Amino acid sequence: MLILAAVVVIVASLVTVRAADTTMPVAGQPAPTFTLPSQDGSQISLASYHGKWVVLYFYPKDATPGCTIEAHNFQRDLSQYEAKNAVILGVSEDSAASHQSFCTKEGLTFRLLADTEHTVAEAYGSLSNMGVLKIAKRNTFLIDPAGNIAQVWTSVDPSTHSTAVLAALSSLSVKPVTAMPQSVKPPVNPGMTQQ
Repeated sequence: MLILAAVVVIVASLVTVRAADTTMPVAGQPAPTFTLPSQDGSQISLASYHGKWVVLYFYPKDATPGCTIEAHNFQRDLSQYEAKNAVILGVSEDSAASHQSFCTKEGLTFRLLADTEHTVAEAYGSLSNMGVLKIAKRNTFLIDPAGNIAQVWTSVDPSTHSTAVLAALSSLSVKPVTAMPQSVKPPVNPGMTQQ
């Protein structure tokens, strides 16, 4: 009986540890760091984007209908992201070669990262384990310039998601305007006379 109780305690602790390993990070926590190959084979590290907003989106599979719509919408809005000092990084379990083919076919110019070992999707609590098949869940993490999670979206709608991320980015990155104190007068244009 004592041995059975000990086995139950050990198994329960292992299950708890496993669940903790796949917990999704939440707003306010540091974003898990990573380095993954992109579609051109170059190694992309989250740390290299320090000082920028990062839209880190996970998607199930290259060249599938929902994933293509989502990627097209991010591409469509890319200039708006760049104007807000933001980069887009897509992550799936597909290979870099698969990403290259997808980018070429669909005209995608932002980075798609190959998480073939499933480590990054797992670190972000975004890995679906379907027996032998492991794919990323459709989740997005907005990471602030200091490297912290600013907002999380789960099970997103690929057709409207980019618009939602842009709206959040706009509200989060807006700096409050400080009113000029009354005792300070604005500089006078030398070509104008004061009245």
